[in-house]
Amino acid sequence: MKAIKTGLSLLMLAGLTIVASQTAFAAEAAMMKLEISDGPAIKSIKKSLTGKTGDPAKGENMMANRKKGNCFACHVISSLAKKAAKNPKKYSDMGDIGPPLDGVAGRYTEGELRALLVNAKLAFPDTIMPGFYRTKGFTRVKGKFKGKTVLKAQEVEDILSLLVTFK
Repeated sequence: MKAIKTGLSLLMLAGLTIVASQTAFAAEAAMMKLEISDGPAIKSIKKSLTGKTGDPAKGENMMANRKKGNCFACHVISSLAKKAAKNPKKYSDMGDIGPPLDGVAGRYTEGELRALLVNAKLAFPDTIMPGFYRTKGFTRVKGKFKGKTVLKAQEVEDILSLLVTFK
């Protein structure tokens, strides 16, 4: 009986942690002036982070950049697989940890994709995908990176401009 109570307590704590992290993200989002709303499938950020549209070519570079987005480390993108095979210095091997990004624009709205880039944990608490436009909620952050986002707002918009083409 004690093991069952302990297990239930851990589950309850896990649930509270998720709620607390979502509340913390909501506070951070408000501070960063992000308007988060419910989309058809998941949370959505409908407005551009910069007020400008992104550049798909720059977005591809961000996705391939091992020090920035590094999307290829976890996701397969069939339309870019041939480029990746020909240029392994630019493109990392495509991984299969995350879902393929083929057809992602058919599964999510532009606002939902933006929200996933900003903080995928808001929609999928168990994901290992980092929040690319967050300043809190990370562990073991090197001093010079504390309080900084992984991607700049325009870099998020650049990646998004490419993602919306994957129908």
